[in-house]
Amino acid sequence: MGHVPRGKVIDCRGCVVLPGFVDPHTHPVFGGWRHGEFEQRLGGRTYKEIAQAGGGILSSVRMTRAASEDELVGAGRARVLEMLSWGTTTVEAKSGYGLDTETELKMLRAIRRVGESVPVAVVPTFLGAHSIPKDTAKERYIDLLIEEMLPRVAEEKLARFCDVFCEDFIFNASDSRRILEAGKRYGLIPKVHADEIESSAGAELAAEVGAVSAAHLLKPSDRGLEVMAEAGTIAELLPGTCFFLREQPAPVAKMRERGVVMALATDFNPGSSTLLAQPLTVVFACVKYGMTVVEALRGVTVNAARSLALLGDIGTIEPGKRADILVTDLPDYRHIAYRVGHNPARVVICGGEVVSRDGIPVR
Repeated sequence: MGHVPRGKVIDCRGCVVLPGFVDPHTHPVFGGWRHGEFEQRLGGRTYKEIAQAGGGILSSVRMTRAASEDELVGAGRARVLEMLSWGTTTVEAKSGYGLDTETELKMLRAIRRVGESVPVAVVPTFLGAHSIPKDTAKERYIDLLIEEMLPRVAEEKLARFCDVFCEDFIFNASDSRRILEAGKRYGLIPKVHADEIESSAGAELAAEVGAVSAAHLLKPSDRGLEVMAEAGTIAELLPGTCFFLREQPAPVAKMRERGVVMALATDFNPGSSTLLAQPLTVVFACVKYGMTVVEALRGVTVNAARSLALLGDIGTIEPGKRADILVTDLPDYRHIAYRVGHNPARVVICGGEVVSRDGIPVR
C-alpha cells in the first residue's frame, strides 16, 4: 500500500465494505410513544380503526405539542445515533406530529438541530399534511398549510421536501395535488405517502406532480406503477412497517416487471414501525417482500440515495462523492440478510471521518 498523506488506514481484509446506508423515510422527532396502540392491534383492532377513534397520529400530535424543542432534540438525537450504530449515514426526517404552524416549525427546527449535533446527514421533510387536526375542517386546514405553514417553512429554509399522506379518508389525490403543487412553488420537492391503506391514486399523483418518490405502495393500481416507471418516481418500500402492522406485502414482482426503481426505508415512527436498523429492513425486504439480496442492498444504498435526489453525493463508493463508508464484519454480502438481528457495522465513516466503531460513537 502506498503512502496515504494525512490519512488513516483501516484494515478491511476479510470484510465486506459497503456504502453507508441511506434511510430515506423516517419520523424520528416526536413526543411520547404509542405502545398501548400496539397492544390494541395485537388484539385485533386495525390502524384505521385506532386512528378514527382519536388515536394514531393524533395521539402523537398531543404529546409532541406538549414537548419542548429541547426535549424533541434530545430524543431525536438519540434515535439518529442508534441508526448510525447500525451503519446509517444519511437519514431523511419528517415533521407531521404538530398539525399547527408553531409545532410543525418546532419539529423542523428540532430536526435541524439534530442534524447539527450528529455526524449523520439529516435531510428534513415538511409533512404538515400527515393528518387533519381534531375539530378542524379539512378545507380550512389545507388553506392553513398552503397560506401559512409553507411560507414559514420556506422563509426559514427548514425543509428540502414536502410530503403528504395521500389516502381517500385523509387527503385524497385532489387535496394532495393542491398541497404538493403549493410546496413546489416554495421550492420544496414533492414526496408522497401513497396507497398504503386503500388504493387512492397516490402512485398516479406522485408521477404526475414529479415527486421524487412514493412511499408504502401496498395497494397501488397497475396504472399507477406504470406511470411511476415512466416518470422515474422511486418506490420507497417500508417492509418493517408491513411486518409491524401485519399487512399484505407490496407488489414487488409487479414493480420489478414494470421497471419501477425500489428503495427501502425503516419508516421509524412511534405508531407503525419502531425499527431503526437498516440491516433488518434488508431482512424484511427479502423474507416478506421477496426481494433478492442484491435488490435489497441497492434499496438501502444507491436507490435510497435516488429517492432523496442525492445520488450525486451518496449511495455508492466512488471518486467525487462524500466518503460515507461502512466496514462490516460480514464474510459475504449475503450475510446481511442471512444473519437476522446481527449488527454488521464495525467501522462507520461519514464524510471521510471515522464516527463509530463497534456501535459506539467516536467523539
